[in-house]
Amino acid sequence: MITIGILNLQGDVEEHQIITQKAFKDMNIEGTTKLVNILNDIEGCDALIISGGESSTIGMHLEKTGLLNYIKESKIPVLGTCAGLVLLSSKTKRDQILLELLDVEVKRNGFGRQRMSFEAEIDFDGEKYPGIFIRAPYIESVPDDIEVLSTYDDKIIAIKKDQYMAIAFHPELTDNTLIHQRFIQEVQRCVE
Repeated sequence: MITIGILNLQGDVEEHQIITQKAFKDMNIEGTTKLVNILNDIEGCDALIISGGESSTIGMHLEKTGLLNYIKESKIPVLGTCAGLVLLSSKTKRDQILLELLDVEVKRNGFGRQRMSFEAEIDFDGEKYPGIFIRAPYIESVPDDIEVLSTYDDKIIAIKKDQYMAIAFHPELTDNTLIHQRFIQEVQRCVE
């Protein structure tokens, strides 16, 4: 049984729960989700999803609760979407708390503010995918050891390195389980 924690602070927490459960079902895998807000909550979790919201606020919460150090030291697999991507990065133009698990610089709100949100069909690792971009960041550049999974308008919007996956858009707002399935496959590899 795989347990995926979902940071329960901001963003589409319930939507991530629903799509993760759907991915487990589509893959015929026994798995569950668990809400994570404080350090004790992450006990028993095989992975963590950090969804959208305000990355500075989420970073401060992670530091205050001890989750920041736990995530860094435990090397638990993490899927970061939107603000989660920002938190997984090592650098932004803003002074903020980051996990620094992926050696990339991120441009926050790279596609514009809230009113400039949009949907677009993208190519995700060779498959068509419905991208939903809400105040979405993008990745400025990546070193050779990071796999680029998707770009849009010549901007890097999805990457993976080892057990960390960072996505600029909102896969939890679609019915498509592709991204959550890919993350679950990585979690399976890590727990074997």
